[in-house]
Amino acid sequence: MKLFSFWRSLATYRVRIALNLKGLSPEVIEVNLMKGHQRDPQFRAVNPMMALPALVDGEGPALFESLAIIEYIDEVHPTPPLLPSAPKARARVRGLAQLVAADSHPLIVPRVREYLSAEFKIDEAGVAKWAQHWHQAALSGLEEHLATEKDTGTFCQGEQVTIADICLASQVAGANFFKVDLTPYPTVNRIAASCAKIDAFARAHPLKQPGAPASV
Repeated sequence: MKLFSFWRSLATYRVRIALNLKGLSPEVIEVNLMKGHQRDPQFRAVNPMMALPALVDGEGPALFESLAIIEYIDEVHPTPPLLPSAPKARARVRGLAQLVAADSHPLIVPRVREYLSAEFKIDEAGVAKWAQHWHQAALSGLEEHLATEKDTGTFCQGEQVTIADICLASQVAGANFFKVDLTPYPTVNRIAASCAKIDAFARAHPLKQPGAPASV
């Protein structure tokens, strides 16, 4: 198994958490997003979208998109499960996860920030404001769901760690990267703190990866 990764990639962070929870240790192949290596022909052959993560398990082809990879991992290695068994609970968990992975994160990835800068001449402060806005939008949505819905427990869905918690952890990490004030989101903060105490989450954190700086 090979994982194409970069320390700052929040989507790859999600996959690393899942792999750690399952006790899997793939070979890690770095694709440096800051140096544009995702546009190299070698990686384009792996993922034509030129985005991380990508996972090769066996002969390939590569799997892509973090939630698709995580659900594959969960199906092939079902213990511990990352989705609840009840259909409505599964839908809720997937919805919370997609609020991050589909509604917010795609708007703040490097290719979007680079396009804003190159095409529309938005300065660094403006790009940062853009990223902060979309982080706050997702955090507000998460907080409203998690603070008001009865299924919330220690984690997003009761006492079971799920893909919703994996995505929440990545959202909080990204918010910290972009200096978003997390004070207005106490339920999100509480769940993120519970996740951070779990070794699989702690080891997967972007700042714990090879090549990462001490802080961002």
